[in-house]
Order: sequence, then structure tokens, then C-alpha cells
Amino acid sequence: MQGSNQLIRVAIIGYGNIGRFTAEAVQSAPDMELAGVVRRSAADNPPELNGILVAESIEALGKVDVAILCAPSRSVPEVAEFYLNKGISTVDSYDIHTGVNELRTKLNKAAQQNHVAALISAGWDPGSDSVIRALLEVCAPKGVTYTNFGPGMSMGHTVAAKTVPGVKAALSVTIPLGTGIHRRMVYVELMDGADYGQVASAIKSDPYFAHDETHVVQTDDVSALLDSGHGVHIERKGVSGKTHNQLFSFDMKINNPPLTAQVLVSGARAVLRQQPGAYTMIEIPVIDYLYGNREDLIRRLV
Repeated sequence: MQGSNQLIRVAIIGYGNIGRFTAEAVQSAPDMELAGVVRRSAADNPPELNGILVAESIEALGKVDVAILCAPSRSVPEVAEFYLNKGISTVDSYDIHTGVNELRTKLNKAAQQNHVAALISAGWDPGSDSVIRALLEVCAPKGVTYTNFGPGMSMGHTVAAKTVPGVKAALSVTIPLGTGIHRRMVYVELMDGADYGQVASAIKSDPYFAHDETHVVQTDDVSALLDSGHGVHIERKGVSGKTHNQLFSFDMKINNPPLTAQVLVSGARAVLRQQPGAYTMIEIPVIDYLYGNREDLIRRLV
């Protein structure tokens, strides 16, 4: 576990949209320092990386306590295991809900063998919203919870659409229909010669989209549609003891990438306070995510 007076040295793996905001969040954390960024190529870096060590391997960054994985969800299982096997704790924002348990089992073995810890699915959903859902069940153990996303851009779905052959650029917008049901509006800019019908069919059959009503719309310029705003509305109607009709509502309107990045960075603090193994956010005490003296936090927040 991390010493209380030592700065946490953080490496960022990958530098896309999430990586950029993660760097800002690390630099804003009083108990952390940015060891550097690992990219496929350390050349031609954007201006904001001036003065930050950029390398093609984590060994070039010196001592690293935790690696924040800013990579697409589908690459997380392999990437996380790679760094855990190097004896480095990891945090990721893996967002394929149906694969969380499988990933936890896989990384738990690697983390325990290498005496480190992994925090998985530390975005806002799954992630911080998972904690909210758990707390609502504390208040009303019996009942039904609905999680309604949007309207807004889904990063995971957008990345999935971009990987479909023939797609030059894509944007997936989530439209909430209520009671946890969503419509996916996928806007695609096609490569020359690509067949729209084949692209649309491939997107609709992808596991990210297969379970929702999905519409694929061809456009000439996806960049003209980009808006990273998003949100969630969580509702629970349940029973406390034997008392019915307990109603709970949680709303959030956010800029998607910076919030994901902040949860990842708070998770980097928390994961170093755990015993070796793999964890989801609901398994870690909320206070472990926070910076500050434990007694002061209890006085202020309780």
C-alpha cells in the first residue's frame, strides 16, 4: 500500500480524449504526480504534452505506482493483465456491462499473483452510478431501479461504431426512452466505396448495439455533430422494511470525458489502498477515493 506522505506516481496508458482529461485530473490532484504518458509513438505529440515525459514503454517512466488505462474497452483485458504482470496496479473504465464479472475474475488472478490491485469499470456507468444504485438498494432492498442515459454521446458506443469496416468517423448518441430503455442514434461518415447497408448491418449486430433500438444515419461530416455532453437519471421505487412506495431519484448532467477521467484518477488513489486483487467500485469504501485526512473527511461528510 502507498505511504501516506509519498506522492502517487501515475502513468497514463493511451492518449486520446480520456487520456488528455486524465492528465489534467492527475495534475490537479495534490497527492499525485504524473510520471508520464505511454503511447504507441512518442513522436508528434500534441502541445499540451510539452514538459511531460512521453514514452513507448512504461519502463522509461521510472517508478510507477499505478497505471490508468485510457484504452478502448475491448482492449482492456489484455492491456490490464500486461501491466499487472509487471507488478503495477491498474485502473480502467471498461464499460461492457455484461463482461464485468468475467474481467474481474481474469484480473483478480493476475493481480494476486503479482501482489498488486486492479480497479475495473471505474467510469461513471459502470462506476460511480453503480455506487448510487447500490446505495439505493441499501435504502430499499426490494424494488426496481431504472437507469436512463442521455441524451448524449456514448464514448464506448462511438468507439465501437468507428471500428466497423468502411466507417471513416462515427458518433453514437443515446436517447432515453424511459424505464431503462434506450434508442441509439449512430451517425456515420463513410469511407470512399463503403456500402451503407453493410455498415449499418454490422453496427446493429455489434454487441454494443444489438440489444437496443438502433438507427444508423449517414452524414457528410460527423465533426459538425459532436457534443460530449451526457447525463443519467436513476430511479428506484421500492420497499423499506415493510413500508412500500419509497421513491428515489438521482440526476446528473455532465461533460462525458472529463467526468470519466476524474473517476479514473480518484480510483487510482483508492486502488492503492486495497489488498492484492481485482475490484469494482462498489467493493471499495467510498472514503478510499477521497483525498485528505480520514478523520477530517468523516467530520465533514458524516
